[in-house]
Amino acid sequence: MSDRTEDFDFHLPENLIAQEPARPRESARLLDATDPARLTDRHVGDLPALLGKGDLLVANNTAVLRAQLHAMRGEARIGITLDQIRPDGSWHVLIRNARRLKVGDTLTFLNTAQTAQVQALEEGGAGVLCFSAEGDAFDTFLQDAGVLALPPYIHRPQGPTAQDSRDYATIFEHTKGAVAAPTAGLHFTPALLEAIDATGTARCTLTLHVGAGTFLPVREEDISRHRMHSERGIITAETAERINAVRRAGGRIIAIGTTTLRLLESAADEHGIVHPFDGSTAIFIRPGYRFRAVDLLMTNFHLPRSTLFMLVSAFAGVERARAVYAHAVTHGYRFYSYGDACLLRCAAPLVPHAKATP
Repeated sequence: MSDRTEDFDFHLPENLIAQEPARPRESARLLDATDPARLTDRHVGDLPALLGKGDLLVANNTAVLRAQLHAMRGEARIGITLDQIRPDGSWHVLIRNARRLKVGDTLTFLNTAQTAQVQALEEGGAGVLCFSAEGDAFDTFLQDAGVLALPPYIHRPQGPTAQDSRDYATIFEHTKGAVAAPTAGLHFTPALLEAIDATGTARCTLTLHVGAGTFLPVREEDISRHRMHSERGIITAETAERINAVRRAGGRIIAIGTTTLRLLESAADEHGIVHPFDGSTAIFIRPGYRFRAVDLLMTNFHLPRSTLFMLVSAFAGVERARAVYAHAVTHGYRFYSYGDACLLRCAAPLVPHAKATP
């Protein structure tokens, strides 16, 4: 176990960074690492054969906003990426050209009457904006003025395409609020869900609105000094009880994506009981963390030196994670948002689940 960021680095050839998703979606490759003695090359369409009656598949149902905006302050062009809505209705945002702004400035947007006022500015190019539009009017404003905030490693010199609008959305999406897609969910189709249902595996969803901070690199050389971004999450009482019932019965919880896992672990107490959740989480999962709620994790392949690779290293074990990623690179798996996936088993026993008390 190490707290050095450099120990979570690895070589990734640029040609392995996926620029388009697999078509059909479930034809993406799946590296099965659930057997600690070996790694097996599969496809996402093989997932139902790895699940069974008594299991519960949990996915993130957040829906992606058109979160990237171009604003003007006088003659200055300002780039805005929505990050997270605040309780008072204002937005925490990332700002390009923030040095041209001061608190109290009004921003305008081309081809719309909507404006935004600068309420606060933070170090590192972040701030808080209050938009003139709210509710349905704000949704219409984003539809008209915003574009998808695709990850920077997906090269779109002319901006996101209409195909990206379809590709960068999961079958589970229900509640708008994310800047980035929960990309493990991109692999699922109606046919795949039907095949999973036929195994007797149950399904449910939760909501974690992935923020713009998910793209931010770890700048600290000592990861214990890294400050995680905060994201809004919701787990209903019904969903929490379904998860706890599966755990009590000895079934497995399969998290679809690191966002799902992070919220489940945020909502689980020291006895492994998942509680209803409605708030923000900035949980940073790294090696040494004791998992409470998740048995298997399906996730895409992540950036070197990223908090997500640190999470994978904590979940699967550091040496196992390195072996999985080395195999993926050697065998040409595709990385990142539009890439392939792996299925990982929690390396250490979960915290024993205790029956919830009234």
